[in-house]
Order: sequence, then C-alpha cells, then structure tokens
Amino acid sequence: MADTVATQTILDGDRLVIQKFTNISDGTGETAVNKVIVANLAPNQFGQACVGVKINKIWSTTHGMEVRILWDATTDLFCWVIPQNTNYFMDFSEFGGLSNNASPTVTGNIAFTTSDQSAGDMYSIILECIKVYDNPIPAAV
Repeated sequence: MADTVATQTILDGDRLVIQKFTNISDGTGETAVNKVIVANLAPNQFGQACVGVKINKIWSTTHGMEVRILWDATTDLFCWVIPQNTNYFMDFSEFGGLSNNASPTVTGNIAFTTSDQSAGDMYSIILECIKVYDNPIPAAV
C-alpha cells in the first residue's frame, strides 16, 4: 500500500503560488517526494516559465508525524521542519521568504520527507511561495 496523498492548487498567479498538501499515512511515509513542481506552474504575463520558488508562509497541522521540507537537487538540501503533533504557522515575508540555496544542480522544486509515521498519522500543509523567473538578456539594440 501507499500513503493517501493529495495536492490542491489554491492560487497560481504571476507572483504567488499557494498549494495545499495532505497525507494520510499507512505507515510507509514519503521520502523526498516532489510537491511544488515548478514546471507545472503557470508562466507569468510575459510568458516566462517559473524556475523556482521562495517559501513565504507555511500553515500546517501534523498528527503523529514530522515533515521535512527539502530543496530538490541532485543532493536534496534540508530547508525546514514541521514538528509532530502541531498546529503551525511560520511567516518569512519580513525578509522576502526562504530562498533555495541547494546547489548548482537545483531543480527549483520543493520535496517532503516524513518521519516517525504510523498508520493513520496525517498532515495538512499549505505553502505560500513567491515565484522566481529567469531574467532574459535583452536583445542588442
């Protein structure tokens, strides 16, 4: 069997993406599962594709399991932890959000890994992220 998971996109605009993630565990958990996948996000009004995100806010509830948020890369980099058995809110907007500092092999995605899960444990997490775009080099005039 596998955990029962779902992803809901609440907003996918030019500047922000807000997504909700849920998991009801059968005890197996998740290991480095991509949750925010930048290739699936809408381009901005200029047609530029999103290449990454910064985590601006986190709302979550966990029951029985811990959730580690990872920056996806060839070697994933730990970003943040959501503790077991908590109702949780973190706001990083005061300084512009948590930026991905993984490595040159970063994908721009965000992954989750759970730990200490048992059958029936669950989480519900909402991430508000600021979308990041490559700035194209202007054509020579």
